[in-house]
Amino acid sequence: MKHFDVIIVGGGLAGLTAAIHLAKAGHQVAVFEKKPYPHHKVCGEYVSNEVLPYLRRLGVDLNDFGAVAIDQLKFSTANGAVLEVRLPLGGTGISRYALDHLLYQRAVACGVFFAFEAVVSIEFEKSIFKLVTEKGSSYTSNIVIGAYGKRNVLDKQLDRKFIRQKSSWLAVKAHYQVEGFPGNQVGLHNFKGGYGGLSKTESGAVNFCYLTSYDSFRKEKDIGQFNANVVSGNPFLRDFLADALPLFEQPLTIAQISFHPKQPVENHILMCGDTAGLIHPLCGNGMAMAVHSAKIASELIDAFLRQGLRRKAMERAYRTTWNRTFRKRLWAGRQLQGLLLHPTLSERAIAYIVKWPWLLKRMIRFTHGKPIH
Repeated sequence: MKHFDVIIVGGGLAGLTAAIHLAKAGHQVAVFEKKPYPHHKVCGEYVSNEVLPYLRRLGVDLNDFGAVAIDQLKFSTANGAVLEVRLPLGGTGISRYALDHLLYQRAVACGVFFAFEAVVSIEFEKSIFKLVTEKGSSYTSNIVIGAYGKRNVLDKQLDRKFIRQKSSWLAVKAHYQVEGFPGNQVGLHNFKGGYGGLSKTESGAVNFCYLTSYDSFRKEKDIGQFNANVVSGNPFLRDFLADALPLFEQPLTIAQISFHPKQPVENHILMCGDTAGLIHPLCGNGMAMAVHSAKIASELIDAFLRQGLRRKAMERAYRTTWNRTFRKRLWAGRQLQGLLLHPTLSERAIAYIVKWPWLLKRMIRFTHGKPIH
C-alpha cells in the first residue's frame, strides 16, 4: 500500500494548484483524477487577474500560452437592454482544456504522482487516511484534499449535508467560431430562466457557457430547441447563435448543480474549489476562487507537515480563513442571481446602473478579491 504526504482527490484547478504548491515545498503528493489530460470541462473559462501573480510564482504564466486579456464587461437583460462597463481588475480568457493541461505538466515536472482513476471511499483513522479507488487499489496519506468538483459519489459516502438537498440547475457549455467577437470582452447575458457567459479563449474560439433551471429546460426537447426557443429570446444571444459555428460535436452538460452552502472541512478532509463552495457563474470568479482556496490550504498543510501545526489547529485555521475570504462573495453571488433572474428587477437595475455605472463596478468588486501573491 503506497503512502503519500498528501493525496488530492480531483485534478481540476484547485487540485492541480495545490499539487504544484505542495510538491514545490518538498512534500510527496499524489493526484487522483478520473480522465487523462487534456480534456474540456463545463466552465466559464474566465480567470480573474487576482490570481495571476500567484500562478506565476508556481511557474505558470498564462501570458506565455496565448491567454486573452479581458478588461470589458458587456451585460444584457432577457429583453435586450445592454450595458457595457470597464472591469476594475480585469481577467484572462483561457480554456480549461489548455489551462488544466498546463498545470498538469507543471505538476509532473515538480514530481507529483498521478493516477487516472476515481476514488470511491475515504476513511480516516488514527491520524491516517485510507483511500480506495474504483480499481480496488488502496493508498494512505497524512492529509487529503477534496477537489473533485461540484458533485461526486464521495459526497454521499461522506454524508455531506448539501447532497441531500434538491438541486435544480443545469449547465451547458460549447465553443464557437465567431468572426469579429472582441477579445477583450466578457459577456453576461440573461434569458428566461437562466444566464450565460461569453468570452474568447487562447485558441480564438468563443466559449459560451450558460446555467438554466430544470423548470425552464424540461419544456423543450433538447439543447438545440432550448437554444432556439429560450436562449434566443435575448436578442443579443439570438444574433450570436445565428452567426456562430459550433466547434464541438455536442455541447457538454452538468446536471444537479448545487449552490447550497458547503463545509470547507469534512471528516478532516480540506475541501477546495467547487467542492468547498460554488459561486454563481455570473460573478465570473469561480476559477480564481479555486486557485486561491488551494493556496490557503497548501500553506496550512505545509505548516502541518513541516512545522508541527496540530491537525485541529490546521482545520480550524482553514475553516476560518476560507469563510473570511469567500463567504461574503458566495452570499453576494446568490443575491445577484436573484436580482438578475427576476425580469422586472433586472430591467430596473439596468435603468439605475445606466445612470450610475459605479454601482455595477461596486457589485463586481464585491464578488472579486484583491491580487494574491
